[in-house]
Amino acid sequence: MKAKQFLIGTGRIVLLILLFFILYVIGTLGISEMLPDTASEPGLVPGTSGFLVYGLLNTLLIIALIRSSRWHGWKLALTLAFAYYGAVTFLTQIETWYFLSKVTVTAALLPRLFIMGLPIAFIFIPLAVWVLGKGKAKDTLPVATVERTLTKQFWAKVIAIALVYIVLYWAAGYYIAWQNPDLRTFYGRPGAITPFWEHTANTLANDSGLLPFQFLRGLLWTLCAIPILRGSTLSTGSTAVLLGLFFTIPQVLGLILENPLMPSASVRASHMIEGIASNFTFGLIIVWWLHREHASVRDLFGIGKEKTTT
Repeated sequence: MKAKQFLIGTGRIVLLILLFFILYVIGTLGISEMLPDTASEPGLVPGTSGFLVYGLLNTLLIIALIRSSRWHGWKLALTLAFAYYGAVTFLTQIETWYFLSKVTVTAALLPRLFIMGLPIAFIFIPLAVWVLGKGKAKDTLPVATVERTLTKQFWAKVIAIALVYIVLYWAAGYYIAWQNPDLRTFYGRPGAITPFWEHTANTLANDSGLLPFQFLRGLLWTLCAIPILRGSTLSTGSTAVLLGLFFTIPQVLGLILENPLMPSASVRASHMIEGIASNFTFGLIIVWWLHREHASVRDLFGIGKEKTTT
């Protein structure tokens, strides 16, 4: 019986990996003819191997998100589909619009980048829910260790988390990505790097919309995390790690591949390290702050006795 279950489970995973690749390729068909005719430097991983790694890890991540959820059926399929599309496609491409529309992304290409993510989110994820046997509701559900009640603190915490996102984004952007002279040149700022506070002041003066834009992204990141947090049957720590991976793997792994929209391998590598540092940490913070109600700021930071929730 165990051997049979192992074979069935393995077969389901293989089927899902194949489906992921098929639907991902279908999603990219609409942009292939519109990519800039720019020679891209090789990726960190050879093309075929990198594509296999990207598909495999993304599929395993989606399987983990489905398996760890207490939800079933269309509730699971749709909430996860919208969360995945929001975190992986929408939040990525609005940043593409903000930074690359004046560099390598044309007005005709931009909307197709948003369409590209639809097959994985809204076809693959519902199919994966069905393939993994979670298409129908169960009579009994495991009790999650993550508190799922939205409290009166919720929106105050969400706003605070969005502000924290700005700090993480700005610090990682400057101390990791912006240290690379190739990256500064790519974004039209060649030459020696300016000190942190001078750089910050110059940005506020010359690009006053950047930090409000990132505050909005922080809010949207948090809203994309809510279905994962509220549906989790894992411990708080495991949920935090899973959310960190959800904010990291789909967004960062693409940077190991050749990309004519970001042709410099050096620029892609800097953004990859920056994304791992900031996004994974941000996922941990969201779960830490939202997994339950906190009695005080001291309680939030684990100082003193925790408040028991019912």
